[in-house]
Amino acid sequence: MTLLDPSSNSESPELNPLFNLISQSMGFVPNSMRTMAHWPELLQHFSQLAGTVLNGGVLSADLKQLIAHITSTASGCQYCQAHTAHQAIKKGVTQQKLLAVFEFEDSDLFSEAEKAALKVALHGGTSPNGVEPEHMETLLNHFNQREAVEIISVIALFGFLNRWNDSLATTLEPGPLEFAQSSLTETGWQPGKHAT
Repeated sequence: MTLLDPSSNSESPELNPLFNLISQSMGFVPNSMRTMAHWPELLQHFSQLAGTVLNGGVLSADLKQLIAHITSTASGCQYCQAHTAHQAIKKGVTQQKLLAVFEFEDSDLFSEAEKAALKVALHGGTSPNGVEPEHMETLLNHFNQREAVEIISVIALFGFLNRWNDSLATTLEPGPLEFAQSSLTETGWQPGKHAT
């Protein structure tokens, strides 16, 4: 159960247009964003950053969600793992590929470019950060510097979200929770402190 009550639409009516936009995009308003709404300017600026990182640029949305999922799992945030896996499927990642993501180095389901990006995400999600120069060298063999900035942006964005949601024990919403319970438990996922 979350340690900070999520804001309701009636508590922050000026945020209702933003909440509506988020709901249209994700199908619901995440509790993480509702807790940010206690500081409306934070939520507004965070939403712009997240929208740019996840919906802008040139990299595919499915790769960005796999990067976010690996980063969140390396960080240990079950809340973000449920969200990123749920969104990955919505963005076109197959269930088979999602479940194989932690064997990416030995799996034929992933291209060499995806493997390079996921390796940086895995090491970038650990604390302390484990990205080594050779990880970036390999990444830059497959992606240009602009694309590498997008990859690091996804890792950094989820670093913020992982810390936010684990610190607050943010309660998972029904959709991501049900998806994770039906699709991720064989990987060892449990809701932990994010259960209702």
